[in-house]
Amino acid sequence: MAETDVANREAANKAAESRIRDNVGFLASDELEGRGVGTAGLSKAAKFMAEQMKELGLDMTAVGGQPFQKFEVVTEAKLGPDEKNTLKLVGPKTKEVTPLVLGEQFNPLAAGGSGKFDLPIVFVGYGITAPDLEYDDYAGLDVKGKAVLMLRKEPQGDPHNPHSPFGGPHPTRHATFSRKISNAYQHGAAAVIMVNNLGEIETRVEDQQNVWNTAIADIAKVQAEYDALGDDAAADKKVELRDKLTDLAKTIADSGAKLKDGTDEVLPFMGAGSDESHPELPVYFVLRSAIDPVVQAALGKSLVEMETAINDDKQPHSRVIANWKAIGQTDVIREKAEISNVIGVLKGEGPQAEEIVLIGAHYDHIGYGGEGSLAPWTHEIHNGADDNASGAVALLETARQIVSRDGKPQRTIVFIGFTGEERGLLGSAYYVKHPVLDLEKTVAMLNMDMVGRLTDDKLIISGSGTAQEFDALIDKLNENYKFAVTKDPGGFGPSDHASFYAKEIPVMHFFTGTHDDYHRPSDDVEKLDIAGIRRIASMLADAAIAIDAMPAPPQYVAIAPESTERRTGSRPYFGSIPDFSVVGQGYALQGVSPDSPAEKAGLKAGDIIVKLGESKIAGLEDFDGALRAFKAGDKAKVTIMRSGMEITLTVTLASPR
Repeated sequence: MAETDVANREAANKAAESRIRDNVGFLASDELEGRGVGTAGLSKAAKFMAEQMKELGLDMTAVGGQPFQKFEVVTEAKLGPDEKNTLKLVGPKTKEVTPLVLGEQFNPLAAGGSGKFDLPIVFVGYGITAPDLEYDDYAGLDVKGKAVLMLRKEPQGDPHNPHSPFGGPHPTRHATFSRKISNAYQHGAAAVIMVNNLGEIETRVEDQQNVWNTAIADIAKVQAEYDALGDDAAADKKVELRDKLTDLAKTIADSGAKLKDGTDEVLPFMGAGSDESHPELPVYFVLRSAIDPVVQAALGKSLVEMETAINDDKQPHSRVIANWKAIGQTDVIREKAEISNVIGVLKGEGPQAEEIVLIGAHYDHIGYGGEGSLAPWTHEIHNGADDNASGAVALLETARQIVSRDGKPQRTIVFIGFTGEERGLLGSAYYVKHPVLDLEKTVAMLNMDMVGRLTDDKLIISGSGTAQEFDALIDKLNENYKFAVTKDPGGFGPSDHASFYAKEIPVMHFFTGTHDDYHRPSDDVEKLDIAGIRRIASMLADAAIAIDAMPAPPQYVAIAPESTERRTGSRPYFGSIPDFSVVGQGYALQGVSPDSPAEKAGLKAGDIIVKLGESKIAGLEDFDGALRAFKAGDKAKVTIMRSGMEITLTVTLASPR
């Protein structure tokens, strides 16, 4: 190559890296608030993506004359007015009515939903069904249309008991709020009332005792420091120490009161998360002292006695709370926000112009943290420089390189900045259900997610086996780039390409690997390999041009996903691929694995499973729990909703793979 060509290439690379650095610096800045759903920063990011695409000369009118494919998602849960959140316990005599006090004796939980009820009560122990442990609190009980009363956590949950059949020091999945609520729903319960177990209260006592002891020690030190101050000590120092003494005295008083009166407290509204799967199932957390008189009156035993019997016998002691009812209502409000995919189009020319090569990357992240964060205790901006500001700017750079090449492509090339990926591929799932351009004519989808941490030239490319041509194509392209490529043949995975592969569209997904900053506030710009982003964008542009130049579309190849379902040996293999964009209607399928039990039974993308065996299904957690009641070889009745019609199919379950 001539010296001038080398110089020109180096200048072009330097200019590209400068653009990438500026663009990723903006997308991953604090101004954009971590690009979380519901933040103004996410809207700013969408506008930025659209402006950049327009500057490149892309057609930004594909969605009714504008670039934004808008849809709504839930941003947060809030508790409705007090008068719509009530609970009272009613006994067999008219005078036995106990209205409970909101916020003091009970709280509705955001992990449940809204509803009004008047129901009999059934005590279901810990609310656990665990066939693998030969334990079932619901055995022999009919709780359909009833309120179930359950203990938090699991039997023998003492952290000092390593011999517990359950978790002991390491709680099992059965201890989680989501599993308990899901199990109640599967059994047909119409409301859930949960109370602290003794182990939780003992832990709280230990915590409060530690708080009290620490405060007592600290107040003595601060008092000594204050007494040692001379007459000439600074006034602000005296004020500082007096404030510390006041705060410590309050801490001592509060902790002492809790130790005296009891440490049982109701869980706050958001204390069990905000799962949307059961929108019509009221879920409460109640003080033991409010429930215990009911248990004693109906069963002749206290909650302590019932719980102790379960732990000692290692057997359920579930009972109907005869002649007592729970009457109340909950109002859980799900607030929504409008978010947008951003779409730019480079129209092709010639007889294959109606065919589409789609290139995507999500531009959202997890905002200030919370449930999606691996540092969930923080309320701090998660800038998401690698995840996925890197992919978003690589998308823009890919578009620039393709647009700047001589001549028009023979196929139409569509560039999409997806949103809501961190909530479960929401943007791409919405697009494939509401395609702006013909999905049947989309011949390939290329995706970039976390391409900013290129180390030792290691690049992971998924989807190499999803088209007959892709494996060889990747090798050919890499002759120019010399990446240390790891090829993954599968087309499913935790990013937006999976939504397209579920529609039998060949995919490639570019990824430089995870790291310790993943989903943490520390995923910042200074840790990115800017030159690496440029090189990956360049390779992906070459891949898109190579696919565009193919005389015939890439030939789709079906490859079963290595899903969680396949890897979990405690349940049989079904073969479902979840669609997380459908909430509260059942377990929606984005697709089914090739040659799986689900496919053989006739299930397909778009189906919504509402019942498995005798278990009601409202979401993935319900489905997972219900599936564990079966074993390989069983024939399971599956009820689905398809195009508004209820259909029952029989699935012959297989061994875990």
